[in-house]
This record gives sequence, C-alpha cells and structure tokens, in this order.
Amino acid sequence: MSRHAALAAFAAVTLAAAGLSACSPITSYSGFQAIDSDPKDVKVGTDTKSTVRAKLGSPSVQSTFDPNVWFYVNQVKERVAFRRPKVTQRNVTAIQFNKDSEMVETVNVYTLKDGKVIAFNNRETPTRGREMTVLEQLLGSVGRGTMLPQDDENVPGSRPGDRR
Repeated sequence: MSRHAALAAFAAVTLAAAGLSACSPITSYSGFQAIDSDPKDVKVGTDTKSTVRAKLGSPSVQSTFDPNVWFYVNQVKERVAFRRPKVTQRNVTAIQFNKDSEMVETVNVYTLKDGKVIAFNNRETPTRGREMTVLEQLLGSVGRGTMLPQDDENVPGSRPGDRR
C-alpha cells in the first residue's frame, strides 16, 4: 500500500471515529439516587418512618394531602447533539405509612410506562364571560360618572373623615 493510500485510510478512520463520538448521548441523572439502599428494599410491616429515613434519607416529595405518603423520584435524560433531551428512565417509589403506628403499609414502584400524557395549556386559564376589546377597555368608564372624584360622605364603604 502506498503512503498516500495509508494516509487517506487513516484520515477516514479518524473522521469516522470523531463523527461517531460526536453522536454519543449526554446522560444526566436527577432526583433521588440510590447509593447504599434501594427504595424497593423497604419491607412492609417491619420498617417505620425513622428506619426508612435512615436507609433512604429524606423523601423527594411528601403527599400534599396526606403526610404519611412519601415519594422518592429519579429520572435519567439523554441528549444527542442539538436535539431536545429525552427522558429514558423514570422511577417513582411511593411509600405509604400507617397513620397511628408509622409502619410501612404499601410500597408502590411506578416507571415511565405507568405515566400518562396529559393535555397541558400553558398560555392562559380559560374563563367564562366575554372578552373586551381595547377600545371597550379604554372607553368603558366614560358616561358612568366615575371619571371625577366623589364628594359624598355617606357612600357605603367610606369612613367619616376619610379622603380619597
């Protein structure tokens, strides 16, 4: 093989390796990371709030309506080049405690497959009624007598000696 052909083959292999390494995903981990103990190892009927806190640490979230339900949440995202990040793994472990004895009653593990897509409208909250145009908003109080200050002392909601 000639020196020129070997140099061209080396350049092609180098470019292919650089191209493949540029497309490898960037992985990011967020939420609860199990290092020494896994939330799935919590035993129903034997563990209490204090032993769960000692094993796993503080929960990611406590239930809004019931402080006896703890959630440990983690997820893994991958991003390739300039594309949007994609969630590849999500685990939510819900641990429910007995209200009186603080013993673990249930341990439920939910994954990404258990999730549901919901319709989310982030623009504004729809309200009932009609919308006013800009002109109606600007000229809405004309003719109602609210343009000038009122001098009536006996108006409901006013206090004696209160000046506006």
